[in-house]
Amino acid sequence: MPVTSVIPKTNNIALVGNPNTGKTSVFNALTGLRQKVANYPGVTVEKKTGSFSVNSTTFTVYDLPGLYSLIPKSLDDKISTEIIYNHNNDVELSCIVVVVDAANLSRNLYLFTQILDLQIPVVMALNMIDVADKKGIKIDIEGFKKEFNIPVIPLIASKRSGLAELKNTISDLVTNPDISQQKYMPIPDEITKCIGDFRNFVKNGFCESEVSLTARSLRIISSDHVLQDWIDKIDNTKIDEAQQSLAKARKRLLESNQHWSMLETKLRYQWIDEVLNTYVHTSKTDKQSLSDRIDKILTHKVGGLFIFFIVFAMIFQAIFSWAELPMALIEDGTNWLGQMVTQLIPAGALQDMIVDGAIAGVGSILVFLPQILFLFFFLSILEDTGYMARVAFMLDRVMNSIGLSGRSVIPLLSSFACAVPGIMASRTIQNWRDRLVTIMISPFMSCSARLPVYVLLIGAFIPKGSFLGIVSYSALTLLAMYTLGIVAAILVALVFKKFIVRTMPSSSFVLELPAYHRPNLRYTFLQLLERIKIFVTDAGKIILAMSIVLWFMASYPKSDESDTSNSSQKIEQSYAGKIGKFIEPAIKPLGFDWKIGVGLLTSFAAREVMVSTLATIYNVEGADETSGSLKESLKNDRDPVTGELLYSPLTAISLMVFFVLACQCMATVAIVKRETNSWRWPITMIAYMTGLAYLASLLTFQIGSYLGIGV
Repeated sequence: MPVTSVIPKTNNIALVGNPNTGKTSVFNALTGLRQKVANYPGVTVEKKTGSFSVNSTTFTVYDLPGLYSLIPKSLDDKISTEIIYNHNNDVELSCIVVVVDAANLSRNLYLFTQILDLQIPVVMALNMIDVADKKGIKIDIEGFKKEFNIPVIPLIASKRSGLAELKNTISDLVTNPDISQQKYMPIPDEITKCIGDFRNFVKNGFCESEVSLTARSLRIISSDHVLQDWIDKIDNTKIDEAQQSLAKARKRLLESNQHWSMLETKLRYQWIDEVLNTYVHTSKTDKQSLSDRIDKILTHKVGGLFIFFIVFAMIFQAIFSWAELPMALIEDGTNWLGQMVTQLIPAGALQDMIVDGAIAGVGSILVFLPQILFLFFFLSILEDTGYMARVAFMLDRVMNSIGLSGRSVIPLLSSFACAVPGIMASRTIQNWRDRLVTIMISPFMSCSARLPVYVLLIGAFIPKGSFLGIVSYSALTLLAMYTLGIVAAILVALVFKKFIVRTMPSSSFVLELPAYHRPNLRYTFLQLLERIKIFVTDAGKIILAMSIVLWFMASYPKSDESDTSNSSQKIEQSYAGKIGKFIEPAIKPLGFDWKIGVGLLTSFAAREVMVSTLATIYNVEGADETSGSLKESLKNDRDPVTGELLYSPLTAISLMVFFVLACQCMATVAIVKRETNSWRWPITMIAYMTGLAYLASLLTFQIGSYLGIGV
């Protein structure tokens, strides 16, 4: 029947779909480089928006977090449903593009039919149509259009096939919206009568079309989870009346031989099955798919984990070998810039601040940017091919052994890039116990901010050569640091499970393994550009500010003896030197001196600041001497009294162990406070991680010294 609805006069488009439907690929194909990443107001869920133009008209696209239905079960789901329903009156949608996996229609159409009920103009983007063809699934596109009375666009987003048609369709639908013929889920009259009174009660709280209101009322009746969420939002004075009205509706349904539990699900799948039986035909084949054949090897109980470690060992090997040339170019460029500034600006405090502070500090981090980007490149490739989903599946068994579910795997894997988005990703975990433990162990995953510290120390102190002529000792050392973080996370999770949050039940884990795909290099490079932007705008600001502050602390106060004292004595009398000397007795058993101590303090702002701190200290110290790279300075630094080398390979290993286990990140502490809504857990995290790092580093250095290893 015709239904009138107020059509918003805006150009806001929402991309909606189940996880693993290629929704983000569609978003990237539509918007290209015109994207912006932020957070939704009041929460830390990532908000991705972009834009595209058709005939000089610009459309804003919202890439909403993936969800399976309009019943929110996580914060990501809640954000998506609030945008769709416009609960906060901030995003008025002109059109919803539902991205549907053509090879998984039965499950995907459930959300799609719920979206239809909202009476907002809808486009079905039937993605991965090529995968469906390979599986022998033939879809009658015209039949779908006729059944739902909406545009249906077949897509291969990874190849940008169908993209122009999708853009033009969105433009036409927004310009000339017509939902009068749009179909929605058929509900038998008998059921409509049973829930009629309850629907009228629900109507008082929502301004929706009759179709949408009926669907929402049925959802509340069918699900206790939705019911509780609805009751929490209504006036306390009306709760009793609401429960009575609900009880009457459920009773009437039972009297009509319609059990209310899961009734919405039952009705939707009845309709979906009818549509699929009519318009979708599948060729029977006994041939096993390529993905299944690959999975027999890559997800094997024993062989799969072995392959996983081999893959990451190769990645770390490539990080060292491939990045040598660009790192050398950046280092030469930094030195050239310092020399240019020296020639252009007269000698004095300003020249020293720019050359020894800003350029030395920021340059010391920029030189490691190629290795960080190579790491992100390989991780993006593994994710895009579908391999990371297999890693999550394999590690589910490990998670179960420590009292967590596989839902913790994705946040932990995300933490290898950065603990902040990893901790944010834990919001998809429904069980508070699992989520809390995941938050508390996420910082053990070696993030990209630790990589410059590892690479600096490995490059300076780990001997050249390779194991069995295959994997270099440098790559093996790096792999060992990443492995140590994983082992520490497992052990700490066991402690939390046994002594802290043992009374809370665990949640189950259901994961869909997407078919293997050829990686989309265009999307990968878009991600790398985004990473460079984040590095320069976020980390770069902190590093620049800290470098200038450290230059001042390492250069002042100027003493009367400065003309006769050597540079090493001068810096020891500076503010930084005095602070370092003050804490040196506490860290000396770990093999650290006052310079490393200053770096440990400053790296709390951001882990990579450790490198810029040492670079600033050594640049100030060596400003009047012939100084080489930071690696050479560390390797060749000697005790001014004894003349012995200050640092050894064992010192480097001890320092790396400390960085693996310590919570040296202000941003992580802040996000834990926000996610747990309490200072209890971030303070607990700082205390136990710092204590664990100190103990492990102490044991490493003292046992190594006793055995004469690496000294």
